Amino acid sequence: MTNSLLIISFEELCHVERLDQEMIIEVIDYGIAEPISGDGTSNWVFDTNSVRWVKKAITLYSQLELDWVAVAMIVELLKQKEKLVEENENLQRRLTRF
Repeated sequence: MTNSLLIISFEELCHVERLDQEMIIEVIDYGIAEPISGDGTSNWVFDTNSVRWVKKAITLYSQLELDWVAVAMIVELLKQKEKLVEENENLQRRLTRF
């Protein structure tokens, strides 16, 4: 099985997703998502998973009018929930083998 990684640059992310650069920087500063490489905004590269969390964070911030600390906490809880659901599904599949 081949794993493919789709990546997008900071500038492409802003343009394609129509996101404000400053908002993306806030998301990065609060540790909500992080680029997979690059040492500055001009070199930042994101994978699809990071892009998904950037978009969710900005949506939470904008629509619910939360501050970035609250958004970071919510995103962390969503990530934990996602991981637990995945682990549960894996365990359920293993149980059905017996």
